[in-house]
Amino acid sequence: MDFNVFIENIVDLLQKKMGKTYEIRVTTVTKNNDVRITGVVMMARGDTISPTIYLEGFYEEYQEGTSMEVLVDKIISIYEDQMRDINLDMEFFRDFEKVRDRIFYKLISFDKNRRLLEDVPYFRWHDLAIVFYYAMEEELVGKASITIHCHHMTMWGQSVDSLYRTAQKNMKEGMPELLLSMSELFSQMTGIAIPKEDEIPMYVLTNQEKLYGAAALLYSDRLKELADKLECDLLILPSSVHEVLLVPDDHRNGYDFYIKMVDEVNRTQVALEEVLSYTLYRYNRKKAEIEEIFS
Repeated sequence: MDFNVFIENIVDLLQKKMGKTYEIRVTTVTKNNDVRITGVVMMARGDTISPTIYLEGFYEEYQEGTSMEVLVDKIISIYEDQMRDINLDMEFFRDFEKVRDRIFYKLISFDKNRRLLEDVPYFRWHDLAIVFYYAMEEELVGKASITIHCHHMTMWGQSVDSLYRTAQKNMKEGMPELLLSMSELFSQMTGIAIPKEDEIPMYVLTNQEKLYGAAALLYSDRLKELADKLECDLLILPSSVHEVLLVPDDHRNGYDFYIKMVDEVNRTQVALEEVLSYTLYRYNRKKAEIEEIFS
């Protein structure tokens, strides 16, 4: 059974189980980097909001032998759990004063998101784009967010400049930067301390939430501190939208070595929707600026 037939069967079974008071519809959701995934929405009469439950994972379970009936019961269970969490009155979202403290920004690829950028406020930054989002309260829906579109900006009477100023303030207060050496990160994850003589001169820059942490490049004070401590420029390897790697530009390896490293990691280790860039950057210590390196 191919994916399209699988979707049709899932929708039919959901409709039978949920009854005529529910509208079951399939939707295509465009994620970061124009990655498109298929979801199902179950909307009861009178509801104004409903979770989108993505189907690709369920299709993989089906291919591994899970029955359609079991999958449908799983989908309904997820729907019921999420509806308890997101039973929100979204009217507050119309009032900028009620949302301004939770507006943040993130960095995404410019080229891979041209379709999205037609409909969202953004700033160009090198080969990337700065876009804005509203972070939902965690106790309500976890780490869900709403991408800010142009019609939101119009509704609030805000400009892209005012959104940036608001987000910049919120980033420093609500998404404080986090800089760790790879040795510190390894020790945190494993509980095993690495001897100082075996430490790797590589660092991870993200934020305390480790969510869209590559944007810390835009407000971090730690870049200058690290460059001054190491007394050299820093190479910036875009690991994902959630973090970047920093290595001292000590010329032990040529730039092509790091460009190939970024390419390899993006192709083999990072989900398509989490790839940030294939570009190598450098923090220029003398200028206190970030610049692109071209091979």
